[in-house]
Amino acid sequence: MPFKSAIAASLLTGIMAALPYPAFAACPDSLDHEIRRLGSKETVRLCDEYAGQVLLVVNTASRCGYTPQYEGLEELYRRYRARGLVVLGFPSNDFGGQEPGGEQQIASFCRLTYDVGFPMFRKTKVAEGAETDPFFRQLAEQANGYPKWNFHKYLIDREGRTVGSFPSQVRPLDPNLLDAIERLL
Repeated sequence: MPFKSAIAASLLTGIMAALPYPAFAACPDSLDHEIRRLGSKETVRLCDEYAGQVLLVVNTASRCGYTPQYEGLEELYRRYRARGLVVLGFPSNDFGGQEPGGEQQIASFCRLTYDVGFPMFRKTKVAEGAETDPFFRQLAEQANGYPKWNFHKYLIDREGRTVGSFPSQVRPLDPNLLDAIERLL
């Protein structure tokens, strides 16, 4: 009998190793959100798409002094995505009205101006308040702070824990942010 148990355990371990992360692991609370893709009707359950990966979540805007950070965010995404980093962009009009356009306009701007290939999601309320998006509320609670401006960055580890919060002035290729990402990959 012990032999059969060992074989069964070995088979089960092999099957679990072959399955994608969400198929056998509980979804971390931080990723248990369904969010619509930018300019689309398609919704994504963050856990199904991104569990087990390192995430850099950024609130973005097209008419902000930090808008050129799209270029660095795309560079990060291209450089590290094969190792498990995904940049997630969330346009927001919360700060200075710097994202006034509709979603199709935002998507076109990102694609044509900065060749953005990382996932972008619907326009989102990220500032502290009654209408804050639940995903951003949770990130802010875990990181002890809401975004104060556009291009705030939250870093989430492979277990779904928010492990870093970087204000707008921290550029995507800042050595401190790169070090934090490297440690998680």
